[in-house]
Amino acid sequence: MSNKLYVGNISYQSDEDSLRELFSQYGTVTSVRIITDRETRRSKGFAFVEMESPEEAAAVLSALDGADLDGRQLKVREAVEKERPSRF
Repeated sequence: MSNKLYVGNISYQSDEDSLRELFSQYGTVTSVRIITDRETRRSKGFAFVEMESPEEAAAVLSALDGADLDGRQLKVREAVEKERPSRF
């Protein structure tokens, strides 16, 4: 398993600090990034959280998938790297 997790269905009121606090209960969080719209700067409702080890990521996935944060049920999955098309 990878260290990086996809976190979907997050509330627009949730911020990176609240995600970091929740996920840090299961291990060391190395990064949190809420994805925002370029023009409006508003959250798109999902984020990526990176844990220090694959074991911690697995613990988070089993513990927090379906958990409630700010009135929304989180969807936690292993992040999948997308191949970016070449610009040339």
